[in-house]
Amino acid sequence: MRLTEWTMEEQEQLIHFLTTNSWPFHGNATPERELIEKTIGEGGYESDDVKTFWVENEQADKVGIVKIHDLQDEIPLFDLRIAETARGKGYGSKALKLVTEYVFSLQEKKIRLEGHTRLDNVAMRKTFERAGFVKEAQLRQAWFSPKEERYYDAVTYGMTREDFLKGTSTPVAWDEMMAVQDQPKKPLVPDYLETERLIVRAPKLEDVPDVWEAISESMATLKPWMIWAQQPPKMEETETSMRKAIAAFVTQEDFRMHLFEKETGNFIGSTGFHRIDWNLGRFEIGYWLRSSYEGKGYITETVQMLTEFAFRELKAVRVEIRCDEDNQGSRRVAERCGYELEGILRKSARKADSKEFADTCIYSRIQ
Repeated sequence: MRLTEWTMEEQEQLIHFLTTNSWPFHGNATPERELIEKTIGEGGYESDDVKTFWVENEQADKVGIVKIHDLQDEIPLFDLRIAETARGKGYGSKALKLVTEYVFSLQEKKIRLEGHTRLDNVAMRKTFERAGFVKEAQLRQAWFSPKEERYYDAVTYGMTREDFLKGTSTPVAWDEMMAVQDQPKKPLVPDYLETERLIVRAPKLEDVPDVWEAISESMATLKPWMIWAQQPPKMEETETSMRKAIAAFVTQEDFRMHLFEKETGNFIGSTGFHRIDWNLGRFEIGYWLRSSYEGKGYITETVQMLTEFAFRELKAVRVEIRCDEDNQGSRRVAERCGYELEGILRKSARKADSKEFADTCIYSRIQ
């Protein structure tokens, strides 16, 4: 494992790295090219105050990137990011140890090195601890998530020069009550479920070609009901959507899940929990099916399983299904699964494939 300094000649590689991975615990989970180019142009990755390094493994593969900033100060900060495919392999803590060695070997004797993360970013917190950093602060409601429009607690970890030279970790002397317990408790939605005939799991980047193919094949049946199916999909658009879905699943904002037929392993559609209100215990189930798999009862089987799971494991009070009044297929699914039609919202939306008004059916099951 080693750090190699990033140079301006590697601008395209940096942009590719940041835009082809998702960063669910950063303020911007899916940064766009224009923003990165602007940051580079303003010296945000290379200046007297900022140094950026590639994290390379033993095979010289670029598995991460780290930006060290405030280098003109006695207390630098850093931003460490590991590629999706390289996570869970211990690269983070190894890289952080190298960052620590670099900072404390600088001629300008740095007093300490510190980093910040969200309280619920368990993986990064373990990285800090394995690298010998000490948790020094917990800032209540200090980390804003723009997408969720809510605040999370933040935590600060630090390494002092003294601890680095001695090879020790001196704990902060305080009576800590784990404020994780003060965060809103959310039941865990697993990344893998199944029914009698289907595997229902969280999205992965490797699903992109299958999803693109299924949408392309099913345009005729999806277009009347799905706003995102008005034009044949581009592979890069499908990948962008996938990255956002993965990030939303990790942060528990939204739970898109993919359907695979057990017998063949084929991707056949998508479902999930959406428009979630954890405080009220309200969930909405959505779904779409590949056209070549219609008429086999797969969506009914899936919705029945997800509904029971929501009430049993997520402590749901209310589960909804919403659909266009004219979408008879979707309405039959709701009715077969025991949902009751509560009402029809007249002219509450536009038709997906036109500018005409649509009426929306609200189906629900109550615990």
